[in-house]
Amino acid sequence: MEKKQLGAALIISGILILGGIFYMTSRLRQQSIVFSPKLMLSALWNSYKKEYIEPSSGRTLDRQRNDTTTSEGQSYTMLRAVWQDDKETFDRSWQWTKDNLKRPDSNLSSWLYGKKPDGSYGILEDQGGQNAATDADTDIAMALLFAGNRWGDQQYTENAKNIIKDIWNNEIVTINGIPYLAANNIEKNSASAVIINPSYFAPYAYRMFAQADPEHDWGAVIDSSYRILKQASISPLDKNSSSGLPPDWIALDRKTAALIVPAGSQMTTNYGYDAMRVPFRVALDWEWYKEPRAKELLRQYDFLNQEWQDRKIIFASYSHDGQALFNSETPAMYGTSLGYFLVTEPATAETVYQNKLQSLYSPDLQDWKKPLGYYDDNWAWFGLALYNHDLVNLFTERE
Repeated sequence: MEKKQLGAALIISGILILGGIFYMTSRLRQQSIVFSPKLMLSALWNSYKKEYIEPSSGRTLDRQRNDTTTSEGQSYTMLRAVWQDDKETFDRSWQWTKDNLKRPDSNLSSWLYGKKPDGSYGILEDQGGQNAATDADTDIAMALLFAGNRWGDQQYTENAKNIIKDIWNNEIVTINGIPYLAANNIEKNSASAVIINPSYFAPYAYRMFAQADPEHDWGAVIDSSYRILKQASISPLDKNSSSGLPPDWIALDRKTAALIVPAGSQMTTNYGYDAMRVPFRVALDWEWYKEPRAKELLRQYDFLNQEWQDRKIIFASYSHDGQALFNSETPAMYGTSLGYFLVTEPATAETVYQNKLQSLYSPDLQDWKKPLGYYDDNWAWFGLALYNHDLVNLFTERE
């Protein structure tokens, strides 16, 4: 009897070995195996650090832009680090940011750093790099608030409070008693028009700022941000009609706060590289605070759903009236669009998530199947994390 059992065991073992060999050499080997979203996000974070963060300094490199560093890039690294509970990377990134980007007149960050014409490294003033970018300042402050709560260190919180106060003093412009979030620190000096980047609006962050900085009316900034997002999305602006999507750039009349199409070819009303971030940021306000205006605004972006239903594709950029400007797709567009789909069309969100983002990841490589580039890597990751509800509001709770 024992010999029969031993023989059967050997036969079964042989079958399993042969089956394994068959799998390793068959098409099944190319199919995705079951994996944990948390493990995927962690693996992608580790690969991001290797590819884009300079080991010796904590500087985030944009490989597609001659290894320049932006305050935006530092803010993304800090956010991802605190969400991944990676204090070492967070601290190195924050230290480098303070040492190299901090403006001399405030706690805000200069937006562009890199190799100068003379070969040295520093702020690229010939490209306006000394100016601040409000989205980065906002995200850095929020990351520091998160860090203070997650790791129990009040110094992070104090650093955040200093930045928040300087955002108000330098990047908030008041028109007829109403505070508006400007795109940078120089708009407060404009006598005619105030440049606005709608994708910089982060109402969820202003709720945190209101607690950290009760001296200022951050609730009014939430209100003005939602109002501009709605108006800029439905207004025709420089077209005959609107697709219902927000523009990359807009301006406000300095006296009346009326919407103005900004001058300059670089500040378009397209739904593109900048504006694509709006659905994500608005979705976070719904995810964390269940703000009714967030869901209402996202429903206004039905153009995204129509594109998906008609074409099964969302292109990289659209004119304000809804014409595709490029016959191509980007992971960043899908990552940010998930904010819209997750809140308004959850069944479609699952399809977009699986077919356009999760499919880019290889469980075997524990990395993207192909490098995405700095911007796409970040926004694909943020989209994956949002879909899996892994972007925890660390200001109100600890994981």
